[in-house]
Amino acid sequence: MQRIRLRYTKRGRLRFTSHRDFQRAFERALRRAEVPMAYSAGFTPHPKVSYANAAPTGTGSEAEYLEIALTAPRDPERLRALLDESMPAGLDIIEAVEARTPGLADRLTASVWELRLDGVGPEDARRAVDVFNAAETVEVQRRTKNGVRTFDARSAVVGLETAETDSSPSDAGVGSTGAADAAHLTGPTDHPCAILRLVVRHVTPAVRPDDVLSGLRAVADLAPPVPAAVTRLAQGLLDEETGTVTDPLAPDREAAATEPQPAGATAAATAPA
Repeated sequence: MQRIRLRYTKRGRLRFTSHRDFQRAFERALRRAEVPMAYSAGFTPHPKVSYANAAPTGTGSEAEYLEIALTAPRDPERLRALLDESMPAGLDIIEAVEARTPGLADRLTASVWELRLDGVGPEDARRAVDVFNAAETVEVQRRTKNGVRTFDARSAVVGLETAETDSSPSDAGVGSTGAADAAHLTGPTDHPCAILRLVVRHVTPAVRPDDVLSGLRAVADLAPPVPAAVTRLAQGLLDEETGTVTDPLAPDREAAATEPQPAGATAAATAPA
């Protein structure tokens, strides 16, 4: 009867949750919020939840997406608030829209990532970025279940640049863990720190931020002394002309703004979730 698209985050220490961990937490939240879920058919019915391009375990994210199917209409914002209250802090449901256009997964063609490199000076980072961008190909290796695979990490990268640093720890590395944890994870604030901004296409095989870091190590000998704190800032449809990533929920909001409300919609939207 109704499909709702949700945007959620993985912040602070919750970046270490796996996709399966999130699925379990989200299905518990659906039950606690008494959401009228549609279920699959068969001997073991499951709630109809479609996950799209989940971030790797260990990375933070401000832009994860999923879609749920309901058997009765609900107001998206009220539903979002109820689900957010039922989720652990750090796995935050921050946006909800009614699905009024097809193909959410088809609109997730690229991601914007922030890579915080503690212990790396900005000048060293800029030099490495220039070398990476000038290369035609950057071969890296990744261990898979079928063995070690070699592929080009350069062709999927739309943009890689250094960004302005700040004095506060990255949310992907610290989040709400407090000042003591911040000092433990990032060290003293006078230590060098470089921040990279990466725009990468979603291709097969997927090129991940750690693949780009491997490429920087291979072509420019850039090796951060501690693991990088990685956060997905956005994902959506890639604008090839500008190299920017557009909001994948914008078409649904625009359709809702122009579509006339059917009779009785107001009453249905205020029904308990």
